[in-house]
Amino acid sequence: MASVATSQFGTIANEHLMGVIKAIQGGSTVAALSGQEPMRFGTGEIVTFPTAPKAEFVAEGAAKSPSPGAFSTVKTTPHKAQVTVRLNEEVKWADEDYQLEAMQTLRDAIAKALSRALDLGLYYRVNPLTGSATSWTNYLNTTTNRVERNTATLDTDIRTAAGLVIGNGEYTPTGIALSSAAAFELGGILDTNLRPKYPEVGFGVNLSNFMGLQSSVSSTVAGLPEISGGTGVQSIIGDFREGVRWGIQREIPIGLIEYGDPDGLGDLKRNNQIALRAEVQYAWYVDAARFAVVEDAVS
Repeated sequence: MASVATSQFGTIANEHLMGVIKAIQGGSTVAALSGQEPMRFGTGEIVTFPTAPKAEFVAEGAAKSPSPGAFSTVKTTPHKAQVTVRLNEEVKWADEDYQLEAMQTLRDAIAKALSRALDLGLYYRVNPLTGSATSWTNYLNTTTNRVERNTATLDTDIRTAAGLVIGNGEYTPTGIALSSAAAFELGGILDTNLRPKYPEVGFGVNLSNFMGLQSSVSSTVAGLPEISGGTGVQSIIGDFREGVRWGIQREIPIGLIEYGDPDGLGDLKRNNQIALRAEVQYAWYVDAARFAVVEDAVS
C-alpha cells in the first residue's frame, strides 16, 4: 500500500507530491545529456586536471620519473528555483479523485517549469520568470566556439561546431542539444536523390541520437518563449559528460500554503485561494571551452 500524506487538501498519495524530481530529469536537455551527480549543500569543489598526467614505462630496477601534470579545483555554485501556483480554495472540497487529478496536472506543470529552469539557467543564466539575465558568471553560452549560420546546411554547421570542440583532440563531443526548429530542419535536409538525408530524425520529435551523438530537443536551446526574441542558438554540441557537472542539493516536495501572501499577489484568505509551492536547489559548473554553439548569423 502506498504511503499517504494527510492535509486539508485531503489524503494524497506521496508519489503525487514527490514525483517532481524524476520528471525534471526527463524534461531537461541538460539532464538528458549529462548525468546528475550527488552534491553537498552550498558551494562545492570538483577536482580537475587542466594538464593531464602521462604514464611512463619503467625498466626493471630503473628510476621513476615525475609525471608532468597539474590538478585544480572548480566551484559548483548553488542556484535555487521555485514555482508557486495559486488556485481557488474550492479544490480542497472536491472529491479525492478530482484532487488527485488536479495534483497530477499541477505536478507535471511544476516539473516542466523546474526542468526548463535548469536549462535556461545553466545555458544562459536567465531567470525564466522574467526572461532577464542574472549576474551569474559561469554558464555555457560564454563559450567562444561559435558557428554562424550562413549558406551551409545545418548538419554542415553542426559538423563545423564539432570540429571546434575536438580541436587538438583534447575534448570529445558526447552530446548535442537542439532547438525544436533546428531538429525539424534536420529532418527536412535531402540528399542528391531528394530523399531525406536523416530519415531517423522525422519531424525532430523525441530525437535521441544524431550523427552518433546522444541528442535531446527542447525550445530551451533557443530560449523560447522565456527570452524575448530568443537567443538565436540552434544547437549546442560538446562534452556533456565532463564539461557539465550538476546536481540537486535539496529537494523540497510540493507544499500547501493556506495563509499569508507567499508571492506578493495579496492575502490568500482574502482572495479565497490556496497556493502550492515546489523548490529545488541546483548546483552546477560548466567548462564552456568544451562546447560550441551554432547560432543565427549576426546581422
